[in-house]
Amino acid sequence: MSTATSTSIRTDEPITVRPRVPLAARLADPLPVGLAGFGLTTFMLSLIEAGIVDKSAMPVVLGSALAYGGLLQLLAGMWAFVRNNTFAAVALGSYGAFWISFWALNAFYMSRVPASEQNSALGLFLISWAIFSFYMWIVSFRVSLGVMLVFLTLWPAYLLIGIGTAGGSDTVVHIGGIFGIATAVLAWYVSFADTLHATIGRRLLPLVPFGGREVDTIPDEPRAYRPAPSAR
Repeated sequence: MSTATSTSIRTDEPITVRPRVPLAARLADPLPVGLAGFGLTTFMLSLIEAGIVDKSAMPVVLGSALAYGGLLQLLAGMWAFVRNNTFAAVALGSYGAFWISFWALNAFYMSRVPASEQNSALGLFLISWAIFSFYMWIVSFRVSLGVMLVFLTLWPAYLLIGIGTAGGSDTVVHIGGIFGIATAVLAWYVSFADTLHATIGRRLLPLVPFGGREVDTIPDEPRAYRPAPSAR
């Protein structure tokens, strides 16, 4: 006579439920790629504004303005919203839109402005961005020294190029272009420092965060969760 053996399942042991990792914690910091796009496009345009490169190179700048400085930086700004980084979202999203609008102005709309008014119109465009950049510079005092220096050179670049363009002063435009080159180099530095930090896990290039915190505050790993209640 055979005896059937049954296997019982214990129900008194707790069942551990693995917590879902929030989307924000699964996204890489978008600030380095956004600053890389901003820095490269700003560098090329500033070389022209400073009189170092001839204006015939402008089509190359426009291509970068649309794709790298524009679309990619705009996407980086949207990713920053998901990571709950308001400063990066506003900065990257806005300057991504700036480069797209700069491309559109040169490609489609500036020709609709009377020739005698084009310099004044472009000056208005740039000076308006100088105002925005100025108050972002004020806010950047709560981010880091590296980011603050980017904005410290950026708003004078917009302002000087805008005033020089509207007033027909090549000298003022050239000085603004030099500020723009400095902005690009600083933006590249912050991008490089953050990319290096994220890649090797150590901060080798200082950004000197204000308030004792990094530029991006979302952790790479989720915070500790309460254990799931035991199933009975």
